[in-house]
Amino acid sequence: MPPKIAIIADPHFHDTTFQPPGVREDFASVRTLADTVASTRVFNESGHTLRAVLDDVAARRIRLVVIVGDLLDDGQVFNRTAGMSLLREYTKRYGMRFFATPGNHDLFGLVGRHMGKRFLDADGAHVLVTSDKDHPCEGSVSRIVAQAAFCDGYASALPDMAELGYFRHEADILWESPFGTSDALETRHYAVRSVDGLTETRMIDASYLVEPSEGLWILSLDANVYKPLDDERADFVDRSEAGWNAVLEDKPFLLSWVRDVALRAKTLNKRLLVFSHYPVIGPLNATLEDEVRLFGETTFSRRMPAPAVAEAVQDAGIRVHFSGHWHVNDTAVSRSDQAFLINVAVPSLTAFPAAYKIAAFEREEMSITTIPLRDAPGFDAAFRAYAIESAHTGMDVGDILRAPTYPDFLNSHLAHLVRRRYLPREWREDFASAVSHFTIRDLFRLAETEGDLPVAHLATASRGSPRPIGDAVVMSSLEPEPGDIHSLPFFELVVDWYRLRKGKELALEHIPRERLAVYRALVSRYAARSWESGSLQSDLAAFMSMLGQYLASPPSKDFAIDLTTGEIRDAKPSYFGRTDLRQTGRG
Repeated sequence: MPPKIAIIADPHFHDTTFQPPGVREDFASVRTLADTVASTRVFNESGHTLRAVLDDVAARRIRLVVIVGDLLDDGQVFNRTAGMSLLREYTKRYGMRFFATPGNHDLFGLVGRHMGKRFLDADGAHVLVTSDKDHPCEGSVSRIVAQAAFCDGYASALPDMAELGYFRHEADILWESPFGTSDALETRHYAVRSVDGLTETRMIDASYLVEPSEGLWILSLDANVYKPLDDERADFVDRSEAGWNAVLEDKPFLLSWVRDVALRAKTLNKRLLVFSHYPVIGPLNATLEDEVRLFGETTFSRRMPAPAVAEAVQDAGIRVHFSGHWHVNDTAVSRSDQAFLINVAVPSLTAFPAAYKIAAFEREEMSITTIPLRDAPGFDAAFRAYAIESAHTGMDVGDILRAPTYPDFLNSHLAHLVRRRYLPREWREDFASAVSHFTIRDLFRLAETEGDLPVAHLATASRGSPRPIGDAVVMSSLEPEPGDIHSLPFFELVVDWYRLRKGKELALEHIPRERLAVYRALVSRYAARSWESGSLQSDLAAFMSMLGQYLASPPSKDFAIDLTTGEIRDAKPSYFGRTDLRQTGRG
């Protein structure tokens, strides 16, 4: 049987040891905590997490590692140099081979773009390190120009990452690209037009097929699309938000080649593992309607691949596809009368819930095991700098600097992210205000309320027998004891909602069982009734419907896929909640 393959997504490697020209010897390239808690990923911890995962992979004697894009923080030369050095270390020590696909943070267009980031100084203020001499300081105390901060394009970045599968390796049994068997970049171009159709240029596609071990084919699909700006051949627009939607439009040659590869793999009895950076089925597609109704156009809804993507990939003969980019753990399924397609979304190492996956082919099945990152030695190396920063700025950092483990750090980071980014940026103001006013008890009351109830009234309403408030009547049957779970702020439920949204099964061990039971009861209460569209209860019903979908999603931790029928078989034992994990040592 083919060997096992470790699958890693979005390491976003950042080298904190980088020293730009002219700095003191004790300077460290530590990103600010202010930037960290407002970002969908953490920065300074990434090197420790990638090393921890590779150590675990090595301990399991796995030698083939797939990286489904965004190996680097933002494509900077200094991060690429250090990141590749780390991977080469594991190749030398353990004989690991790495196979990557380019993500939108690994490079940009054909020739690259300037990049600038804020790094902490010894006093807790920040300096701007940029490749652009004309970049304004924008609140930083100083600016340092460093060419190594530049984000390269395909032409320079790919040769520097040659051993990640982008070029032929002497040990390969087979290597090819959509353009043939030559790995020379000058033979791997395609034509792409600007949005207005008037400007055409040539762009590199980094897709490849490789057979590193007898019987195993690894198919890496470059789903990045960069279009020239109107009337400007040298500058590009990044279409990463469109993902595979843009591939269908601008890279039709890719699926023609995929269809040929899939057919040959079947004829030659090869095991085919397929991946790209972007999902081909939306990890949150089952809740899209409620999401748009509740929040309008969000980052996730704009990134959602259209149904035509799944149809095209499925028609090309692909049955299982691994993706990154969204920083979620998820299994999404598309079926037709003739075939099926399953997208396995691999979570990032730099966001909740950090984990990687192991794929193995067993007879007519592919088994997938998810390995949560329990800890990352050295993850707290930047804590001292963070503490100096928070003292300097007065920023309330909560308990994030007391996190004893990396998962605890990511849990705290997610709570900051909800408060500092998601609620103010992606939630309607009126609905977001409910988060600060309500408790779980209030949500149960609202589920039993006749008519719409204003936020200010409900927040102060007493519990117990029916009480008229304006045109609404509170009809609570709950009489919880003081201090029980029903006193939990709505904000805590919202954070758990995001844990489940991002982690699905992986989130369950981070949420106490008693909370999950209450959440399921809320889902049932709101599903049992209907309210006038636009009312607060109607919004909460959509929110609870999404929560119910997250709780009932297909297996996403340890499971097996029947490659003939598409049946997904849950391979894990019965669920053990967080309390049980603590008591039994399981997990």
